[in-house]
Amino acid sequence: MAEIITMGELLVEIMRPSEDIPLYKSDYFRGPFPSGAPGIFISTAARLGHSTAIISGVGRDDFGENILQRLKLDGVDITRVLVSDKGNTGIAFVTYFANGERKYLFYMDNSPCIMAKAPENMTGFEDTKFMHVMGCSLMADINFAGEILKTVNMMRDNGVKISFDPNVRLEMLRDKSVLNMLQEVFNKSSILMPGVSELKMFTGEEDINAAIKKVFENPTLEILVLKNGSKGSEIYTRKGLEVSQPIYKVIQEDATGAGDSYDAAFICGIAEGKSLAESAKMGAAAGALNAAAFGPMEGKITQAAIKQMIENN
Repeated sequence: MAEIITMGELLVEIMRPSEDIPLYKSDYFRGPFPSGAPGIFISTAARLGHSTAIISGVGRDDFGENILQRLKLDGVDITRVLVSDKGNTGIAFVTYFANGERKYLFYMDNSPCIMAKAPENMTGFEDTKFMHVMGCSLMADINFAGEILKTVNMMRDNGVKISFDPNVRLEMLRDKSVLNMLQEVFNKSSILMPGVSELKMFTGEEDINAAIKKVFENPTLEILVLKNGSKGSEIYTRKGLEVSQPIYKVIQEDATGAGDSYDAAFICGIAEGKSLAESAKMGAAAGALNAAAFGPMEGKITQAAIKQMIENN
């Protein structure tokens, strides 16, 4: 029985070993690393001691095995991961630049990671409290986006709270009608977890205060978690700003997945009945631990490590 679930793409990342190496240049890569924003999220939640499950798909190939072995090791329920001969596991090639920008090349067309279907009923999800959705998952494929939306509707109808990270990947946007689905998921969300640029894009408001006010026009929304990179995060409710959480400084090896780990640890805190401030500290610690290791899931994220980082700061 999974307390926290997600649905979205699973893929491997193949990464440039250092900054400022364009993808078009012949040079070395590192990987494959198990990845996909939903995979990073659910791996983190599992490592923090929560029962978890993911609905997704991989190819019946070595890259798929790479992902499945890692999620199983972390304690994620992978029984709803489609393993198919009809396509290869998704791949993302990624490079970082010294100015903080990054560039992806995604190879996901006809991959099983976008073939998974919505569950037919709530069997196996009776104990689910949270479903987390990533905007990039909706952008991956219009039909898959529809299946995710079906799952969101079923979960919400059964009392599950929806958390939503818009996580915009313009490289993946093939069909602009997906933008309407992003709005539909937001309308059903209790927790919204965007970056500053995503919040502005999502609301159409350039002024940050106007954007914050606008999202709370959604009657379902309870918590806004606004992530702002090196400036940390701010947690808002309908009462206004509740928490300002700075980052925990580490020697950064790779920022890939830090935001996804933040999301997971914050949701875990809420699921455990912790305060917004305590949950934000958990999120910041998980994000820092993720960034301190090379590879999207490779941070040494455990309950003990989270506790130690918070106590040391």
